[in-house]
Amino acid sequence: MFLNLETYCKRILQYIAVALVFFAPSLLMASGNVKVKDISWRSGSDYTRVVIDLSESVEFKKNRLTKPERLYFDLLNSSVAKEIKTNLPVGDGILKTVRASQFNSTTVRVVLDLEEISNFDTFMIDNPARMVIDVYGKGGKTERHDMTSAKRRIVIDPGHGGHDPGAIGPDGLHEKDVVLDIALRVRKILAADPANEVFMTRDSDVFIPLEERTAIANRKKADLFVSIHANASPRRQTRGIETYLLNWTDDEEANRVAARENQISLKQMKAMNRKMDIVDVIKSDLLRENKRDESIKLANYIQRRMVSGLADERGEHDLGVKQALFYVLFGARMPSVLVEVSFISNSEEEHLLSQDSYRTKIAKAIAEGLDTYISSAAIIQKAEFRSTNSD
Repeated sequence: MFLNLETYCKRILQYIAVALVFFAPSLLMASGNVKVKDISWRSGSDYTRVVIDLSESVEFKKNRLTKPERLYFDLLNSSVAKEIKTNLPVGDGILKTVRASQFNSTTVRVVLDLEEISNFDTFMIDNPARMVIDVYGKGGKTERHDMTSAKRRIVIDPGHGGHDPGAIGPDGLHEKDVVLDIALRVRKILAADPANEVFMTRDSDVFIPLEERTAIANRKKADLFVSIHANASPRRQTRGIETYLLNWTDDEEANRVAARENQISLKQMKAMNRKMDIVDVIKSDLLRENKRDESIKLANYIQRRMVSGLADERGEHDLGVKQALFYVLFGARMPSVLVEVSFISNSEEEHLLSQDSYRTKIAKAIAEGLDTYISSAAIIQKAEFRSTNSD
């Protein structure tokens, strides 16, 4: 039996209506939906870092509640991947648990149940996207680092590694290999002094996420953190040495370097400098324990030793001390710098970086810069101690 045209059209519309009722919500959720792929945490004695792995960056809202004490973060336009663990017991004296759930059809709520905390910071990292939450315990405001003590803890961070080669020179030299070799030489030089305890974020060809590198330094309660890299530029003639500390900037070249090390676009890098949440985190970070002033001193000592120590090999190519938003320096609770030892993209400097003698000179210069900073800080602290006790 054939339907007339009017009846047929009505039947089709009914089918469409039923389909919209059943399938439209899921279709809407799938559009632009951010997946919460994993949640992990790392803990020290007075510091816990929670990392939320995402399919892409996400906007979020945060709040702190009492009775019971907890922090929550609402990740907008998000859904929880079915395979992840959504309830993580922590029990480190700072956090009780970390929980995640689908708060509504478009929002994932991540809850941190608190023991005792003094403060917390939150920031987003791209490529791959993850949200980082740093929570500080009641004893979490670290005292000023005592360079007069019997042991100084120094963390050396060779950039890149594993599947991430970093920059690659015209003749195929990999940044990850060069900086690991230099870092191992720095460790050997520093470890010769029994007053130094030296740790590496990696001592082999393995990949360490950027946010894990400062977390290692924080868990070790390091006094100093130095990240070692080799620079690169699309202009093959560019060469020189520069040392960075963490801060926002509108300098085009500094943003280009940070974008490459962060593995994001220059456009994303510039946008990050304009984000108020990032600015607030960095302001809080820099104010903590006068870390910015100490990082400036450390950067200048290392830069000067690098330039003078390598002058015979390469002439004068001092690009100076600069600042930029390097992910690898986010959240470091001690004076911290990133050293760009030479341009691996420059044929002449790539050739130098391939030589043992040049790498040794770089390592010696970095170690001497660290020693000079330590000696200077110790002298100042001794003078302050004498002044306090004479009052």
